[in-house]
Amino acid sequence: MATVVLGSQWGDEGKGKLVDILCDQVDVCARSAGGNNAGHTIVVNGVSYDFHILPSGLVNPKCLNLIGTGCVVHIPSFFAELGAIQKKGLDSTGRIFISDRAHIVLDLHQLVDGLEEVELGSAHIGTTRKGIGPTYSTKASRSGIRVCELFEWDQFEKKVRQLEFGFRKRFGDLLVYDVEEELKRFKVYHETLREYVVDAVLFMASAFAANKRILVEGANALMLDIDYGTYPFVTSSNAGIGGVITGLAISPFKIKEIIGVVKAYTTRVGSGPFPTEQFNEVGEHLQTVGREFGVTTGRKRRCGWLDLMILKYSTAVNAYTSLNLTKLDILDGLKELQVAVAYEVDGKEIDSFPADLNILAKCKPVYKTFKGWSEPTTKLTNYSELPQEAKDYIAFIEEFIGVKINYIGVGPGREHMLTKPQKSDVLTAN
Repeated sequence: MATVVLGSQWGDEGKGKLVDILCDQVDVCARSAGGNNAGHTIVVNGVSYDFHILPSGLVNPKCLNLIGTGCVVHIPSFFAELGAIQKKGLDSTGRIFISDRAHIVLDLHQLVDGLEEVELGSAHIGTTRKGIGPTYSTKASRSGIRVCELFEWDQFEKKVRQLEFGFRKRFGDLLVYDVEEELKRFKVYHETLREYVVDAVLFMASAFAANKRILVEGANALMLDIDYGTYPFVTSSNAGIGGVITGLAISPFKIKEIIGVVKAYTTRVGSGPFPTEQFNEVGEHLQTVGREFGVTTGRKRRCGWLDLMILKYSTAVNAYTSLNLTKLDILDGLKELQVAVAYEVDGKEIDSFPADLNILAKCKPVYKTFKGWSEPTTKLTNYSELPQEAKDYIAFIEEFIGVKINYIGVGPGREHMLTKPQKSDVLTAN
């Protein structure tokens, strides 16, 4: 059976730490969507590891890792990231694989990503410029290049040249790109990548048949999903539960648990409406104390209060069986906390998260105010040690969303994850 870990907001919720903890109990860790635009930081024995395209399960020496069919892979970044973790002592030999059906991100795609952002001007998406969008675009238009095609060199070279020709017609001299140089690099990958490539359908089917314990590591988050996120300010893949099923060929009947990871406040990177964003000392506190800089881009994250309208919507789409509340300790010292429990548009309350971003931009949060706590929660090791005000905050989220919170993060290390005792496995939703 499989356990799935998904981001419930706009990403950066801290999924990597939970995945790291759970990986001690699994045999396979798989990525189902996205590319090296994602980013997890995991701290193990005082050593910090940054993961982008690689699954975080590599920190467990007994865990096999798969980059699934729904992913897009920039091969130079794959090898660079692999080399970086190996230098820190992680042996990945025989433990990391790439689906032969995954699509390849070329340097060409990355250049086009930047040009498309410039083309959009003030309406730019705020992408990581890692080539993810253009790669999924060529995938959807059936002109993309899959990993398996790299091993049919004549066909691979032909398709790269066709892509270059098409983008050159669109952007002209603005596209500063050397197709010969890229092909030269891929001539090397033609040999060096072979040992990592597998039939992922067979890989996953064999893992289930052998009763392997499987963990799916989500990338990005539901509010960045191409279908259910704040479109068009989203990523180009299905970052929700749907992407897990298609990206790894997993039967929904083989998913045992879906864990939604939610930050104790809200952040997002890039453009788009953000109802609870704070342009004041609260926003500054969350950004500074929370160290809210992107792992992949280094950009400052926009910060605001926890938005339960988003979490309720996210739960409706992803059907979380439990939640992991992260970075609770960042709220330490705030005299009062606010949580959005509804939206008002033109003085009228709405009962769902709007699809139309023009409406979302008009939404004014209806807040419930909580008393803060003065005692530090950072690096506590037991749920019972939390201040009562923090417990009240957690209990309200559970009751409002109707999903139990099993894990609470109060620091960067794996030892800073509290397990909440549960009186009942089922809560009644509002």
